[in-house]
Amino acid sequence: MTQSAVLETELAPFFTTKAPFQFPINFREGFVKYWPIVSLVLLVIALPGILVFLGLGAALVPVAYVGGIGTGFGYTISMVLSLVGLVLGILALPGLFNRKRSGWVFSYYAQLLSILTSVFAFSLLGILIGLIFLMLLFQVRDYYN
Repeated sequence: MTQSAVLETELAPFFTTKAPFQFPINFREGFVKYWPIVSLVLLVIALPGILVFLGLGAALVPVAYVGGIGTGFGYTISMVLSLVGLVLGILALPGLFNRKRSGWVFSYYAQLLSILTSVFAFSLLGILIGLIFLMLLFQVRDYYN
């Protein structure tokens, strides 16, 4: 079993059976039905922002290091994780539209990276929203074959 499958197996009970609440069945079915479309729209909206962010970020990285090593390092890590998350979101789209397991897996990895990015950015709200979304992903996992 791969390391990521072990992590998925370990996390599954905490976001399904041991979760503080369960999303209603109708909400889950609606999520599975409309999430690919919403994801596509969000990726199209985010792409120019990420590209600008990376362009300005590349120009500002030397200045960010003047503010302190931690600031520049965290900023650089956040940029890289955001870009990798965007790529994973794009890779997830075909599987999400076809309800394939690969789409769910790419979304799962993208969400883990999003939570990790929030940790590096010290965003408690981002971590909380990420964990709620991860719980939703685990609760709809059975819809993807």
